[in-house]
Amino acid sequence: MATPKIRLVRAAAWLALPFAVAAAYAQPTQPGRAPVTDPEIRYQAGGSPLAQEEMHQNIDPKAPPMTKAEFDKGRQIYFERCAGCHGVLRKGATGKPLTPDLTMAKGTEILKVFIKYGSPAGMPNWGTAGDLNDAEVDLMARYIQQVPPTPPEFGMAQMKSTWKVLIAPDKRPKKKENKYNIENIFSTTLRDTGEVALIDGDTKKIINIVKTGYAVHISRMSASGRYLYVIGRDAKINLIDLWMEKPDNVAEIRVGLEARSVDTSKYKGYVDKYAIAGSYWPPQYTIMKGDTLEPLKIMATRGMTVGDQEYHPEPRVAAIVASHFKPEFVVNIKETGKVLMVNYADISNLKVTEIEAAKFLHDGGFDSSKRFFLVAANQSNKVAVVDVKEGKLVKLIDVDKIPHPGRGANFEHRKFGPVWATGHLGSEKIAIIGTDPEHHKASAWKVVQILEGQGGGNLFIKTHPKSKNLWVDTPLNPDAKIAQSAAVYDINNLDKPPVVLPIADWAGLGEGAKRVVQPEYNKAGDEVWFAVWSAKNQESALVVVDDKTRKLKHVIKDPRIITPTGHFNVYNTTHDIY
Repeated sequence: MATPKIRLVRAAAWLALPFAVAAAYAQPTQPGRAPVTDPEIRYQAGGSPLAQEEMHQNIDPKAPPMTKAEFDKGRQIYFERCAGCHGVLRKGATGKPLTPDLTMAKGTEILKVFIKYGSPAGMPNWGTAGDLNDAEVDLMARYIQQVPPTPPEFGMAQMKSTWKVLIAPDKRPKKKENKYNIENIFSTTLRDTGEVALIDGDTKKIINIVKTGYAVHISRMSASGRYLYVIGRDAKINLIDLWMEKPDNVAEIRVGLEARSVDTSKYKGYVDKYAIAGSYWPPQYTIMKGDTLEPLKIMATRGMTVGDQEYHPEPRVAAIVASHFKPEFVVNIKETGKVLMVNYADISNLKVTEIEAAKFLHDGGFDSSKRFFLVAANQSNKVAVVDVKEGKLVKLIDVDKIPHPGRGANFEHRKFGPVWATGHLGSEKIAIIGTDPEHHKASAWKVVQILEGQGGGNLFIKTHPKSKNLWVDTPLNPDAKIAQSAAVYDINNLDKPPVVLPIADWAGLGEGAKRVVQPEYNKAGDEVWFAVWSAKNQESALVVVDDKTRKLKHVIKDPRIITPTGHFNVYNTTHDIY
């Protein structure tokens, strides 16, 4: 029988186990990967549309037994909670790999502790936070020891079965049929209702609520400024004709089971001709007809990673932009760290230039000349600079933890000339990078200044050629006061600390998270719009601020404005102004 002293030691060891296990998992997933922060978890851990897809259960006799009902529930929880960080195939993305060769070696009891208590590296404490009960923690500990189920592929036949032309091109308006100032319309994502709100930027009135896919990620404009393309997380694309008397859908398609990105051809001679969409699952991109969304070409992205050159089965397509210099799309492949220059001049004989950058490419935008594309390799803590005219990598720039620029912000720095700025999910820093190799060579492609923000959790940073303000949101900061406000810097005096504006307070809402997200300018560059984002069952709003005075100008409230997140001005989106 154990003595009291021995029992005390054993008890202490057991109490320490959660922290020991958490510490063991605290290391980065791969060499060079940054630890995961709370804002990153909040950003990545959203539910995946794959939660509802039927998948085959491959029974491994070495794994803990699970009934089909248990397996299906575990699969649903995994895709709702975990796939954004650990990947569809559990190979690791933001979070560590969770393949059976690793998880079975740990065993169910250790995994239960890890899932329940989380880790210092950013794994959420699903059990102690109340998201999963003890039975679900046990279920997930057994589930991640099973062979990962593979979602179905999604090829041309599946795409065409979802493709609908609601109004044929020859039946659409021959000229604009409404009196709206189209260039100042905003497309606002209503995340949880599967809709976008088209809002008149002049009158601040809702033009139409358009049904779309789930949780629209971005809205993009055709080069002509007529067509609006939106893509949901469920990989559904909607094509909206802004010339109609009441702008609405004219075509739709699903290009996969989960996606984030869409854009259209901009080069002279190809205006409105093609659209392109990138999928998270299956890992591929699709080129379509610009006016009908008819799928024409599907290209897989599975392949070798940069650096260690290991095969990756799930390289997701992140940001896509259209070159202004060539008939090319710039397609960023997240996990392999490669930038693809896809020439669409002859899609039957597609030419693709592969540029090695850095792993975990995510979002980015052009510099003010639109020649150089700057993209965040977020878990590598770098920004890659690609010369789209020459088709080559210019520089990999070290920045701070988990850069997340959105499209970034371009402005004229008093000392360093043209610059581009990014905020960070993982720190309060704002990095300013010189972008003029011709007239400011000494500062080109270097971090020339670091600004101190009010906290981590930034998603978007924005300015305008006619503005002297630089706006920074922090919607994913765990501090409600920070998440509900925005910081604004004086571009002519960046050594001064920012002014923090209580945007959510100005909205005059009741209870709710009221996260303030995505500053976006109107066409004139004299207003900045913010979404004040609360839960589906709580009131949200849009807040319009006078850019010159930094004072409240207008609040847009409507029962139909539910969970607003991203919003995109037609003119600025068409012309890559940010």
